[in-house]
Amino acid sequence: MVKHQPLQYYEPQLCLSFLTGIYGCRWKRYQRSHDSTTKWEQLWFLILSVTFFLSVTWFYFWWEVHNDYNEFNWYMYKRKGYWSDWSVPVLALAGAGFTYVTFLQILALCHITVGQQMNLYWMHKVALMMVLVTLLVAMASINQMWKEEWDIILISFQATAPFLHVGAIAVVTLLAWLVAGQFARSERIVFQALFLILYVGVLLALYLLPLVIYSPCIMNREDLGPRPDIIGNRGAPMLAPENTMMSFQRAVEQQADGFFVNVTISYDGVAFVMHDTTLRRTTNVEEVFRDRALDNAATFNWTDLKELNAGRWFSQVKWLPGEERWLVRQIAPRFQQVTSLKLNATELRSQGFAGLNLRYNKINADQIRDYASRNISTNVYLVNDPWLLSVLWCAGVQSVTSDACQLLSKVQTPNWMMQPDEYLTLWVTADIISVTIVVGIFILQNYHLIRWRLGSMRSYNPEQIMLSAAVRRSSRDVNIMKEKLIFSEINNGLGSSDDGSLCSESGFDGYMNDGVGGLGSRGRKNRMD
Repeated sequence: MVKHQPLQYYEPQLCLSFLTGIYGCRWKRYQRSHDSTTKWEQLWFLILSVTFFLSVTWFYFWWEVHNDYNEFNWYMYKRKGYWSDWSVPVLALAGAGFTYVTFLQILALCHITVGQQMNLYWMHKVALMMVLVTLLVAMASINQMWKEEWDIILISFQATAPFLHVGAIAVVTLLAWLVAGQFARSERIVFQALFLILYVGVLLALYLLPLVIYSPCIMNREDLGPRPDIIGNRGAPMLAPENTMMSFQRAVEQQADGFFVNVTISYDGVAFVMHDTTLRRTTNVEEVFRDRALDNAATFNWTDLKELNAGRWFSQVKWLPGEERWLVRQIAPRFQQVTSLKLNATELRSQGFAGLNLRYNKINADQIRDYASRNISTNVYLVNDPWLLSVLWCAGVQSVTSDACQLLSKVQTPNWMMQPDEYLTLWVTADIISVTIVVGIFILQNYHLIRWRLGSMRSYNPEQIMLSAAVRRSSRDVNIMKEKLIFSEINNGLGSSDDGSLCSESGFDGYMNDGVGGLGSRGRKNRMD
């Protein structure tokens, strides 16, 4: 009786099918290959990596710039002529693009890890180029119209750098599996050395990065100064119409320490609170005086202004601009004079200034401390996020101007504050864990090669070593090594019944061979006997 045995047994490979199917639309087994990735596909992997880096930067930037969304909306209002929250669709698009590119990047790295040939699907290539072009245009536009806003990234690092540092160590440590696999698969010692030096160099740079990290929030608690005063910008504009009595009352309810307002003089000489040059955004002037909607607010007399719907007016003012400062000093000599000119402390005192009013990115912690030592207070604007208040608090700012008094009043201690000894413990612990994991991964991935080089496996064939290391080679090269290994085992008296055991353990093709070529038929004949 003849017993038939299949030449090949295919194991289910759902994860591999998902991986190659999503990335390159190669759902069938015969569409996959262990051959080396073509130069063209390597170029697309490089484009994907660059796009991933840009998308991470853009998404992080737009997430952190949340503090200044109102500035962006204000700029768009000047361009479009109507008010809308433009930051929401931009953030949504940034998040969608980041998620998509990150998913493709993970799939590409998985291809490298399992030794599959990369072949990005053409629809992904089109979408990837659209994302890349959009990112470049968006970044160029921001650089042109809002260049100083890039400073928010460096400022945010003052708060998040210690935690991002630990996260970066974790990511690079996980990449050790991929790096160790590539190290084991390479036949060229020069490539192995360069690859290893590059990876170890990145690791060492991350391990030593805290030596150059600066964060004002890494300090002893006893050195922390009092919380900065919170100055409501035009009251509490997020809770009530700005520059109205209702807005000021809401700011008081939220424990604001003061108000920052802009003053305009009406055509008949009455002072009133108004920020914009026109009345369109904050009043119903288009309904009451349709023909004068675009006129300057100062061209309206007080009688006309009282007909508009914007709440009751607040008449007490504090003069901050440089224009007509001499007149303000004569009329109200008790007013503290504050300037937006960043002069040295000696010049400020000689000109009678008691404080500075600057944008939060125009001053650093050392300058704040220097001004404070000369009895010059600093107020920064606009601060709407608790994390930014935390950084400025640790830096020693005396007061901040905000649109979000209701949020900042709840901050009782800096959110990102950490004691130096706590950060030192976190730093050393992360480095030790990372080193342990990386060394363990390299030993595991290169176990057979290490044993062979140490001389404890003199009888271990080179073909066995290469197959056991999960080599990413072409199918033809793998088959040749399999044939050499089978013949080598037969010559060593290992028998033909275990021909495919090592091949199946390596798991390259997902099946077992009972023989190769004529050898397989001989093996079947022996079994029938």
